[in-house]
Amino acid sequence: MTLKSGMHSVAAGSVAMVVTHLKMIAAAPLRGAALPDGLEFAPLARDPDIYRDLFRRVGQDWLWFGRLTLSDLELCHIIEDDAVQIWTLLKDGQPEAILELDFRQSGACELAYFGLTSKLIGTGAGAFLMDRAIETAWSRPIDRFTVHTCTLDSPQALSFYERSGFQPVKREIEVDADPRVLGLYPKTTAPHVPIL
Repeated sequence: MTLKSGMHSVAAGSVAMVVTHLKMIAAAPLRGAALPDGLEFAPLARDPDIYRDLFRRVGQDWLWFGRLTLSDLELCHIIEDDAVQIWTLLKDGQPEAILELDFRQSGACELAYFGLTSKLIGTGAGAFLMDRAIETAWSRPIDRFTVHTCTLDSPQALSFYERSGFQPVKREIEVDADPRVLGLYPKTTAPHVPIL
């Protein structure tokens, strides 16, 4: 369904976002970013509690909620799948970044989640992590590498993906329950998005 031009109401207790889908059809050049001092690139433990803690610390300011609504069984079905790779950057032994690559669709890789905690923003860690994402995705026999971002994400996300070699291919409007209203985050989270 395509929305007609004009204003469209969003129900109280919901959030609306513009979602931009992006695609890379051949491996983009790597930035050659070095791993910042004091960090270690490592697989993330496939534990739902560790995963959710990191997911919250990376995504809370942007109201990331997709994985927080899943049961342990549903989350483990994803993160324990051999076709899903989850990497992190460890600082003093603590995960501070998420790089989740989903190869479950034949011939494709989805950059399912990508982000840094506030401890790593501005350190060059994002460029290093994106190089690893591109290398890992294109080490498999794929013909497309996809990602999507939305207007609730970091304002730098879309331009970062474009600079990394992804091209916008589609735009959609998504409306969902506000994760603060659901109790997934405190109501003071993401004050730039008013609660209706």
